[in-house]
Amino acid sequence: GQKELMEVLNIGILLSKEKDRTRLLNMIVDMSMKFTNCDAATLYLYENDALTFKIMKTHSQNINKGEKGEKIDLPPVPLKEENVCAYSAIHRKVLNVEDVWTNTMFDFSGPKTYDKLTGYYTKSMLVVPMSNYEGRVIGVLQLINAQDENGTVISFEKEIEPIILALASQVAIILVNLLYLEEIKTQIWSFTEALAETVDARTPYNGSHIRKVAQYAELIADYINQLHEQGKEEEYFDQQRKEQLVMGALLHDIGKIVVPLKVMNKAKRLDGKEEVLYKRLELIEAYYEIDCLKGNLSYEEAAIKKEQLKEIRELLEVVNGAGFITEDLRKRLEDVLSLEYEGEKGKIAYFTEEEKECLLIQKGTLTKEEREIMESHVVMTERILSKVHFNTYYADSPTWAITHHELLDGTGYPRGLKADQLKLESRIMAVADICDALLASDRPYK
Repeated sequence: GQKELMEVLNIGILLSKEKDRTRLLNMIVDMSMKFTNCDAATLYLYENDALTFKIMKTHSQNINKGEKGEKIDLPPVPLKEENVCAYSAIHRKVLNVEDVWTNTMFDFSGPKTYDKLTGYYTKSMLVVPMSNYEGRVIGVLQLINAQDENGTVISFEKEIEPIILALASQVAIILVNLLYLEEIKTQIWSFTEALAETVDARTPYNGSHIRKVAQYAELIADYINQLHEQGKEEEYFDQQRKEQLVMGALLHDIGKIVVPLKVMNKAKRLDGKEEVLYKRLELIEAYYEIDCLKGNLSYEEAAIKKEQLKEIRELLEVVNGAGFITEDLRKRLEDVLSLEYEGEKGKIAYFTEEEKECLLIQKGTLTKEEREIMESHVVMTERILSKVHFNTYYADSPTWAITHHELLDGTGYPRGLKADQLKLESRIMAVADICDALLASDRPYK
């Protein structure tokens, strides 16, 4: 009738909106049981040339297995024609069994054994194949013991068969689409994680940086959700928003794949220039001793120069590996960087201009030129990601990835964006990035 038709249409609309596979399977079972007024149901999915138990429900015995996607500990049903559900799958045919105990066409030893063990009585059965538009069987829906208004077990009505078949087929099509979507997502994630692994593997320092940033970003999102549930925060991260955030975090340093290793792995300010510098200071010390022996320099003056050179070496050891140059260190540096030897060998500067530039770096180990090269990784990240097609599900991930070095006051890079131009996700990524930089035990400077 008109009422049943409208109900079927409404069920179809609800099914088509569902994007979670487990919830979708539960919906088709619950709706079919309600529509046929039956007591029990089993849903199988076709996997590895057999029918695997996915959901089992029996109202009268309060049985509900597989509802949350948990595995049902029963052996899969092989595709042999004597099994009623397998026959339905093989021939893509609806089977309406009036009485399991008198039917001789199929092997019902399983239900009969179950009945003897539990005291249940399986009688009527409607078995419906779940086929997609290509005719490929995805699974089987098995409905058990239709009931009348008084709860008496009756046969399933013939008129109901095409309706349940239509619903089962629609679920099969949705399942296939969800499977395709899951495969696409899996492909995107595996490719993203492979790129992240490649970038992390380029440097011996903090080799899990990208994965840690993704982990911290997800933790922050989860914490925001906790605050939201407590009524303390308006923002909320649903599954899609959180997945986009984590993917953006995994992509945020992809541009470092083209940054030269000598810049990426520069652990100290002098970075290999120490040997030449120390040899020069040793040579200058030897010149002072020669000048002293030749009478061009007093013994006391030579001793002062030697002590000064010792202090310079000690200062260099501190400065070379320091994460941040304090005002005191900077002043001490400036006092010695302009020193030069002047004697019989002429004039020799203690430090070259390049060495001075390296030692006067206030934060980190990179010179201005090297920092510009390093900062270019964000621009390169944007260039790389602009070549990748992100479907609508992950459309925002690249945008958030390329803004992780912007700052609220506009002093960040590469675009100098300000607070009102930065999304929450960009801010979360920036905080996670800084957090890992500070917490990492194997990063040479902070």
